[in-house]
Amino acid sequence: MELAISTPAILFSTVSLMMIAFTNRYLAIASLIRELHDKFRQSPDENYVQQIKHLHRRVHIIRNIQFIIVSSLLLSAISMLFIYLHYQYVAQVLFFVALLLQIAALSLSIWEISLSIHALKIELSDMEEQLGKQFGFFGRTKPKSIE
Repeated sequence: MELAISTPAILFSTVSLMMIAFTNRYLAIASLIRELHDKFRQSPDENYVQQIKHLHRRVHIIRNIQFIIVSSLLLSAISMLFIYLHYQYVAQVLFFVALLLQIAALSLSIWEISLSIHALKIELSDMEEQLGKQFGFFGRTKPKSIE
């Protein structure tokens, strides 16, 4: 299979969208961490600590996603250079690795989303404690008793 010079360029739009999305997520999470830290200073609570720990983990995952995405973009650009220089085999290998990096970044994205849901569960845990599980947060409903 011979790569056309436009083939690796397909990844460029994906990389751009993912960078924008994850930069925005990073900024939102960093802001939330600062807010929770301020709340913790005012009234120390284990709930704040747990939320900050999960958010901190998510920030690290997002950083790794961004690093992987940029690496994928770089390999795609280098692949285009090798296509231009008529080194098809090297270009194919680089493009293959760029695709693998995209897959890795998307997989990390799924993990980060699942951590986001877990962090939301922690955030709402105090409501469940006060109101009981009858309201069915996160798909868990408490069956009504038959009298």
